[in-house]
Amino acid sequence: MEYAKDVLVSTDWVAQHHNDPNVRLVEVNEDILLYDTGHIPGAVKLDWQLDLWHPVERDFIGTQEVQALLSKLGIKPDDQVILYGDKSNWWASYAYWFLSYSGVKNLKIMNGGRQKWIAEGRELTTDTPTYPASQYPTLTRDDSLRAYRDEVKAHLQGVKEGKNALVDVRSPDEFSGKVTHMPNYPQEGVLRGGHIPGARSIPWAKATNEDGTFKSADELKALYEGEGVTPDKDVIAYCRIAERSSHSWFVLRELLGYPKVRNYDGSWTEWGNAVGLPIEKTYTEE
Repeated sequence: MEYAKDVLVSTDWVAQHHNDPNVRLVEVNEDILLYDTGHIPGAVKLDWQLDLWHPVERDFIGTQEVQALLSKLGIKPDDQVILYGDKSNWWASYAYWFLSYSGVKNLKIMNGGRQKWIAEGRELTTDTPTYPASQYPTLTRDDSLRAYRDEVKAHLQGVKEGKNALVDVRSPDEFSGKVTHMPNYPQEGVLRGGHIPGARSIPWAKATNEDGTFKSADELKALYEGEGVTPDKDVIAYCRIAERSSHSWFVLRELLGYPKVRNYDGSWTEWGNAVGLPIEKTYTEE
């Protein structure tokens, strides 16, 4: 079977087309300093925290700010935007999800991200490109792509009834409650360990190959359907702060074509600290 949507490009494609006037490369890394050490020629930098998050509220910038950001980067509505980054495209997927939620079209991801590009010995530059500012048109959010805490809470009854699905894409130790954060990320820990009741544990990395590319459509289909996460269900994915779950959201909605997939960006940092919300924990001290 083929992927449901044409939303991936190869490193070969980027090498051949990165200078095309209607192709715009956008690098989005967890490590914001990586861009300055070398990036694909012509790529602009997107800082997922400074550029996408509201400076004060625990929320995203609004659609007017997204318009201003894209205009400043010189991106036009007809441009083909290619996102890529480190961590097997965690943050590129996060940007893809957020921009899709914000109403931006013509988005694709470079399969394999920085990891694959560099492993293949392809060209990097430290030159920062400049593009004439554009006038990006008005955007309308697609609220069907995002889940809020109360919506997740209401979702749980459908999970019990088998109509809905919850996908926890964190590591098995985070899911079980053995740890409250990923290794080397103690600042993003929470008060309680465990998972949202009824969630299926499908770590994000199971969807990728060693070179950071996505597995085949057949392999991905078997992975999720094997855990009871099927296209007929209303699916919500989550992790800690939604970067890993954006990767899984991309797999489910864009590559497999599931019609109802939302990303819970509050994720475990919100749920695990919130008053009055249920959790499950399978880890017990020996």
